[in-house]
Amino acid sequence: MAAVAVEEPEPCGSFRRYLARLGALRPQPGAERPDGDRRTELHLLFDQLISESCGPAPADVCALLAQACQLVHLDQEHLVSKVCQLIHHLLNRFQVMVDEQNLNFLLSYCISALKQCSSWTHVEILQALAALVYNNGPKCQKYLPDLLGKTGLLLQFSDSAQPDVELRRAAVRSMANLCLSVPGQPYLDESYRSVCFQTFLSVLQSSKTSDVDDITFCMLLQNALKGIQSLLNGGKMKLMQTDQIGSLLAVLKKCMFHGLPGLSIEMPTALYPAPLPQYDKRSPVKQEQSEPATFKQPGNRRKKSKGKQKKGEFGEEGKEGLGDAGNESVLGADMLKLHLGDVQNSPCSDPRTRASDVAHVPAGKDHLSSHYTSWKRISSSESEYSDAEGGIQSKMRSYQANVRQGALACFLSAIKSIEKRVLYGYWSAFVPDAPGIGSPQSVSLMTIALKDPSPKTRACALQVLSAILEGSKQFLSVAEDANDHKRAFTPFSVTIASSIRELHRCLLLALVAESSSQTLTQIVKCLANLVSNVPYSRLKPGLLTRVWNQIKPYICHKDVNVRVSSLTLLGAIVSVQAPLPEVQLLLQQPSSSGLNNSGSATPHRFNSSEQWRKALPSEGEPPDNPAGCTSSEPCWLLRLCVSIIVLPREDSYSDSDANFPSFSSVYEPCPLRLESLQVLALLVKGYFPMAQSYFLELGEVACRCMEEMDPSIQLHGAKLLEELGTGVLQQYKPDSAVAPDQRVPVSVVVTFWTMMLNGPLPGTLQNSPHATLQTSACDALSSILPEAFSSLQNDQQILCVTLLLGLNHSENPLVKAAAARALGVYILFSCLRQDVMFVADTANAILNSLHDKSPNVRAKAAWSLGNLTDTLIINMYVSTPWPSFQEEFSDLLLLKMLRSATEASKDRDKVKSNAVRALGNVLHFLQPYHIANPRFREAIEESLQALISTVQSEATMKVRWNACYALGNVFKNPALPLGEAPWTTQAYSALSSVVKSCKNFKVRIKSAMALSIPSKRECYGSTEQFCQIWSALVIALQKSEDTEDFLEFKYSASLRTQICQALLHLLSLARSTDLPVIWETITENGDAIKSYVLQYLKSGVEENEAGMHTDSYERERVLKGAIEHLGGIEKQLEGKARVRVSAYLEDVLTNHANATELTEA
Repeated sequence: MAAVAVEEPEPCGSFRRYLARLGALRPQPGAERPDGDRRTELHLLFDQLISESCGPAPADVCALLAQACQLVHLDQEHLVSKVCQLIHHLLNRFQVMVDEQNLNFLLSYCISALKQCSSWTHVEILQALAALVYNNGPKCQKYLPDLLGKTGLLLQFSDSAQPDVELRRAAVRSMANLCLSVPGQPYLDESYRSVCFQTFLSVLQSSKTSDVDDITFCMLLQNALKGIQSLLNGGKMKLMQTDQIGSLLAVLKKCMFHGLPGLSIEMPTALYPAPLPQYDKRSPVKQEQSEPATFKQPGNRRKKSKGKQKKGEFGEEGKEGLGDAGNESVLGADMLKLHLGDVQNSPCSDPRTRASDVAHVPAGKDHLSSHYTSWKRISSSESEYSDAEGGIQSKMRSYQANVRQGALACFLSAIKSIEKRVLYGYWSAFVPDAPGIGSPQSVSLMTIALKDPSPKTRACALQVLSAILEGSKQFLSVAEDANDHKRAFTPFSVTIASSIRELHRCLLLALVAESSSQTLTQIVKCLANLVSNVPYSRLKPGLLTRVWNQIKPYICHKDVNVRVSSLTLLGAIVSVQAPLPEVQLLLQQPSSSGLNNSGSATPHRFNSSEQWRKALPSEGEPPDNPAGCTSSEPCWLLRLCVSIIVLPREDSYSDSDANFPSFSSVYEPCPLRLESLQVLALLVKGYFPMAQSYFLELGEVACRCMEEMDPSIQLHGAKLLEELGTGVLQQYKPDSAVAPDQRVPVSVVVTFWTMMLNGPLPGTLQNSPHATLQTSACDALSSILPEAFSSLQNDQQILCVTLLLGLNHSENPLVKAAAARALGVYILFSCLRQDVMFVADTANAILNSLHDKSPNVRAKAAWSLGNLTDTLIINMYVSTPWPSFQEEFSDLLLLKMLRSATEASKDRDKVKSNAVRALGNVLHFLQPYHIANPRFREAIEESLQALISTVQSEATMKVRWNACYALGNVFKNPALPLGEAPWTTQAYSALSSVVKSCKNFKVRIKSAMALSIPSKRECYGSTEQFCQIWSALVIALQKSEDTEDFLEFKYSASLRTQICQALLHLLSLARSTDLPVIWETITENGDAIKSYVLQYLKSGVEENEAGMHTDSYERERVLKGAIEHLGGIEKQLEGKARVRVSAYLEDVLTNHANATELTEA
């Protein structure tokens, strides 16, 4: 039997048929149909179209709608209403974007219909209009005067006087859709934006009247909130005016609590910035009415949550314990010992057992907790109101929750549109503060996070709070409550500290009460944001201990996202203001907290039986006794991170594992391992003495990570390696406070780096497909301890150098920049800097990078060139190798360095600052035969002019500071014709100008230092030039306290010290021809100079900007030398020309001696 082919209908075939039917209804000349029949057929056809489920082509929908509107005249109001319903239905259901031609026709039709048709049709017409303008705002420009002008239709219909709320809602929705932005398209003009903003604001400020349906009012508020959010996001609207900000924040706060069970607040029309809590008034009647209902909930809650205890629900016993959370006052050392016996030993213990330990407030009862029984949320099965109360009530609660979510989403956009310093003026309106005695807890974002029955709304409130906390470090830095303030008023610092404490307490309450994993993740993220910004060193200890204790159980939560965010919080704790004594105590707690005592102390040798997860005490068993721990064990956090990173996973923790492709591997989920690596790196960075006992073991962890296939794991392994290397470097710095016997031994560091170089590091450095990984590995290799590098085997040293020189030719700018920087580190190693071949190879590589097109590469290369030229100077003053180094180092390369540095000094500031440093060093290094060489002459002149122009330029202060330092270096070279060459006058003039007038005192200090460097009078040139320098220094001394920037004032003492040293240096070199001008200056300003010099002499041991100690005896010796020198010159002068500068100085010295005797007496 032959198969019969059945032709399937095209998806858009039915719409084509409708189009044809519409075409047939057009009036044909000579074949008019009765009007009544035509209307009936149109009604029938529109009804069929509205019920159509087949997905049409967008072009067909547009053509059909245009044709339908052409057939319906505006006097046929029932058909107008029906065709508008059709527009609204088809565009929304099939997500059709209308082309511009049809859009213009349809918009004109709707606007005309609004003007001509009866009011009963307006809601349907506005719904059609809203669908048409959605995402089409930029195409509607010519219709805006009709819609949003002074007498615009949308303004009329959305007016507060409009009695029909449905009509008002439809108009507000159309307006909100008009405000949506389209990427790459122009946005609404400012005038229209302002009109829309005011309309939305007035809608949100309006109150619901008794005749208005609750759900309709909720939808009206939702549309207004969406409109404001679109204006803030799409229009990049910046809220600047206080009244505008205050009005918006007031309505947002009002809507945030809309319909929240058990709470009713009345808000003022505007909030005003103030450090004190904002006024908000609760309605006592409604609150009292709500209490009987809410007190019935505990019984139901207990019944429903009975079988869910194991899944993370919290029983009544735990909840009731919250009420006693404020009864204890545990401070200081006692606070740090809190719950060591139970919490610390079981990091994964049931959170229910921790409810009573959430937070402790020293003052009085826990006010928020005392109200908590009236705030209990319904169980997770009821949280979205599926069938808890049924019907209209359920629907209404859902709509109210949507309003609250919309207000919070709008607030999130507002935060981005308000400057943080302005936003923090409203801090107390949204962030909880500890209530006063007898006063109720103020409503805040935490009220929603603790009380709202919808998990999604709670998560939204926490997101907003996180956004407020982000970047709040400077604002919160004023907080201080370490000392008890007994004053008639509460200082602002104490108010902020109180708010911080309340935030900790409320967030920890929310943590133990939350059952939704998504919301739990937001709570922990919010806590991490808070911890990152709080100045704990200024607060009484104990806050971090509570957070630390509370977060431990969530490290093994069933949801991976909760576990990751918990690790993020622990990372925030170990990185905030590290090292903090409180965190050090927490880290020193025995590692048997949740771990098996029988386990090995070395993390890389954990076996599965030792894993922290298996060591949890079972129900009813007491936890391990921490007294049995050995001090050799690593801290709990270190061992936890290592176990997550290197040990195989035991089982699947949640269905969310499926979201991550790497979760099928034998290890823990990738995000969890990455977060553990980051926490480990932060721990090493902030608390290296704690981690150094496991230095080699942590090195093995880094090795294992770099050997894996996943580039992100490799990357964070390399970052851990860099932190380990940097920690050792910090210990061996000359100014390190770590005693030599407390440092990681050099032999251990050599073993560590041998392991790295024999392991994955060389391969990682050559992993070209992953540039970021190469860059990080390069940074890690540059963190090697110089003393350890010199003890490595020769082939390993060559490997390091070869790899870095090779990477300096990478095409990737990130890798090239890192390699250039690493070479700049290696060039300072004592075992390499005297190797002429290495110095030459490095110089060529750096000069190559100095001409790179990437500014970042050039900046790193300039820094390395500065280091390389520092090496040349060091080699100059090392007696033994100098002749050979001098002979072997290429003159051509030196000339190339001079020219490249001169060229780089004209680059951007980041390059320029180190280029001028290199110029000063090279000019200092030049020998007489270089200066006599004609090839060098032009390059020397150009480089000097570059330095002088940089000193005089308007570049950043760091650049000018380095340029002054470089000129001082130039003056140290006796082979240069200082005092004779024309550039000398320019150099002295530039420095004299800077020392008098530069706004930055550190630049002035460097210029004064440079002016005091020449060791012979001839170097200062003519008498006129010498006297100009002298006069400039005297003026600079008198101006040493004049500054517009208060931050500069702290350098004024150092500036006076340096100027006084320069003046005494000039006096000790002065000639007889210089004395008249010097005497004239002393005659005019003698008293001022005398007071400053006396202050300089008595200032005792002081470290000046050069880093040299000059004690008072040395200063007296220099003064006596100047007196002796001047006395000899003055004796040679005869008659009236004789001046008495030496006598003036002797008087200064006598005054100083008398003052010293009085002090000693």
